[in-house]
Amino acid sequence: MPAMSYQLVLQFRGDSLADYDTMIALEEKLIEDLGDSADVDGHDCGSSETNIFIFTSDPTATFGRVRQTLLREGKLESVKAAYRLVDGNHYTVLWPEGSKEEFKVA
Repeated sequence: MPAMSYQLVLQFRGDSLADYDTMIALEEKLIEDLGDSADVDGHDCGSSETNIFIFTSDPTATFGRVRQTLLREGKLESVKAAYRLVDGNHYTVLWPEGSKEEFKVA
C-alpha cells in the first residue's frame, strides 16, 4: 500500500453536520465506502465548522469516491474539500471546483 502522505479534509460549515449522530453516521459510511484505499482519521467540531480528516496517498481519487458518498447522503452542497501534505501547511481546494477561497482549518 502506498504511503498515506496526504490529509484530505472535508469541511462542513455552520450546522450542516451539527447533529453529532449525523456526523458519525457519515463518517461510518465514508469508512465503508473508502475501504482500504484511505484512512478516515476522525473529526473535530467547533468555530462553526465540522471537519472530517482522511489520510490518503491520492487525494483526488479519494475525493472522487467521497463525492459519491456525499452526493448520496445529500451533503455535497454543504462541504468544502481540500488536501495538504501531512507535514505541510498549504491546502489545495478540490471542492467546490474552481474555488479561489482560502481553505483553513480552525
